[in-house]
Amino acid sequence: MNVVTDTIQSLRSMRTRQLAHQVINLGLIVTSALMIWKSLMVVTNSESPVVVVLSGSMEPAFQRGDILFLWLGHGSFRVGEIVVFKIEGRDIPIVHRVIKLHEKRDGRVDVLTKGDNNDVDDRGLYAPDQRWLNRKHIIGRAMGYLPYVGMVTIIMNDYPYLKYALIGLLGIFVLTSRE
Repeated sequence: MNVVTDTIQSLRSMRTRQLAHQVINLGLIVTSALMIWKSLMVVTNSESPVVVVLSGSMEPAFQRGDILFLWLGHGSFRVGEIVVFKIEGRDIPIVHRVIKLHEKRDGRVDVLTKGDNNDVDDRGLYAPDQRWLNRKHIIGRAMGYLPYVGMVTIIMNDYPYLKYALIGLLGIFVLTSRE
């Protein structure tokens, strides 16, 4: 009888240890992902080093679902360059091409943008009474891309329950796997 009790207690202790080990592993994965993201932010000098193209406004250059890799740098902008910018009061960044530069007397350069697939420039998207974008609006310049890989993000945003189910399944998988 004592052997059975000792075996059950040993199994419980092992399960607790395994669960603690899996929780720590999950924490390490999340922490590593955050550290990689923050490192990319520092290296690229951009608040968002990777973005997903959410609309067809830049077709044929970029398709909906393409992932763009950004770099801000310190050089001046050029006409034809593809930039990602944020407008005050809007959370979603916009990916468009620089079509015109406006040099100010103090040497700063503002830009006007337009989507390749759009008929007009972006002044209608800017904040009221804003005619140009300046450096504070620009998150980064497109330096490379992966086609269609971002469709996973778009699908998860379009169907939030799918996102929660996938995150839950991944969490369960990490917590229940033995090695």
